[in-house]
Amino acid sequence: MGNASALVRAARKSRGLTQGDLAQRANVDQGRVSRFEGGREAEFSTIERFLGSAGHRLYSAPTRRDDAATIAAAIRGHLRTGDKYSALRELIQLGDNLAFERGLVRGVLGLAEPEPTGDRAWDAALAALVELRLSEEGLPAPAWVDGTNRRLRVPRSLDVDPADPIPAPDDVPAEFLKRGVLVWRDTLASV
Repeated sequence: MGNASALVRAARKSRGLTQGDLAQRANVDQGRVSRFEGGREAEFSTIERFLGSAGHRLYSAPTRRDDAATIAAAIRGHLRTGDKYSALRELIQLGDNLAFERGLVRGVLGLAEPEPTGDRAWDAALAALVELRLSEEGLPAPAWVDGTNRRLRVPRSLDVDPADPIPAPDDVPAEFLKRGVLVWRDTLASV
C-alpha cells in the first residue's frame, strides 16, 4: 500500500485537518500520523482508521492505475528536484490512466483531492486534466477541481521547455484555458 500515505494525507487536507486533529480523532499520537504520512508502512486497519477519522472510506476499484492524488505526489517530488520533464510524464500518465478506465472507476481515479504540488500551474493542470477526462465520459467533476487554488490569475505554461512556444488559446483545451494553464492539446496525448 505504497499510495496509502498520499490518500490519507489528501483525505486529511480535504477536510482541513491538521495531523494533530486527525490524531485526536483517530485516538493516536500526532507522531504516528506524521510517521505514516512520511512513508512508514501501516496495517490496513490503521489506514482505514485514519481515513475514517478524516470522514473518508476506503473502497476497492478494479484497477491498478494511480489516481490524481498519487500522481500529484509524484509530480511534487519531481518539481522539488527540478525535473519538469518527469513531472510532465506523470501528468500525461494521469491522463492515460483516466482515459483507459470507464464509468465509475474513471471517476474514482479523480475523486480524492491531490495535495498541492508546490506550483499553482501544475495544481491547476491536474484539476483541468481530471475535469477534461471525466467530462469525456459524461461524469461530474469532483468539487476540488473548481477550487480557487486550481486557477491562475495570469495565464502561463508549465515551463517544461523554455524553447516551446506558448500555444494560442484555440490550441489549448477549454478546461486548461479556463484555469489559465497554457498547454498544447497534443501535449496530453500518450507518449
